Amino acid sequence: MRFVRAGVIAAFLRNFQGLRMQKRFLECGRIVATHGVRGDVRAQHWCDSAEFLCGFSVLYTDGGARRLEVESARVHKNMPLLKFTGVDTIDAALPLRGKTLFLDRDDAPPLPDGQFYIQDLLGLAVTDADSGAVYGTLTDILATGANDVYEITRPDGQKLYAPAIPDVVIARDIAAGVIRIRPLEGLFT
Repeated sequence: MRFVRAGVIAAFLRNFQGLRMQKRFLECGRIVATHGVRGDVRAQHWCDSAEFLCGFSVLYTDGGARRLEVESARVHKNMPLLKFTGVDTIDAALPLRGKTLFLDRDDAPPLPDGQFYIQDLLGLAVTDADSGAVYGTLTDILATGANDVYEITRPDGQKLYAPAIPDVVIARDIAAGVIRIRPLEGLFT
C-alpha cells in the first residue's frame, strides 16, 4: 500500500480547484401544506418571487430523483399553489408535505452578469482580497431586507458576518471556489 503525503494531496487539489462542479438540481422551495381537496399544495418559495417558482413546468423532489409535472400553478397570498399531474386528491398530496422542491438548472433562465444561485456560492472559501488570508467558508446567506449578509464559518467553528455589498465583496469566482472580500474596518474584530 502506498501512502501519499498531505502536501502532495493539497497541491493536487489546488491544481484542480477550477473543476468545481455545479449542482444540476437547485433547491427552490418546500411544500408546506395541502390546499383544498383536489391535490393542490402550498409551497414556501426560496427564490426571488413566488411567480418565478410558478413559471416552471417540471419540479423535482428527493434531490432531483422524483419528477413532478406541474399541471397548474398560481400565486395565492405570496405563496405558490401547485397542482401536479397525477396528484388529484388530498390523500395523494399529503405525502408531499415537507418535501424540498428542486428545479433543474437547465430549465432555469440564465442569470444576469453578477448574479449567482445561492447554492453555487455556499461552500466557497472566503478570502481577504488584499492579503489572501482565508477567513473561512461561506455557510449561509441571510436576507436582511437592506442587503444580504454572508455567514462565514471559520475552521474553529466561529461565525463571522459580512454585508454582501460592493464595498466589501470584491469578487465571486465560482470556478475557482473563492469569494474575495475587503472587510470594513473593525468588521471582524
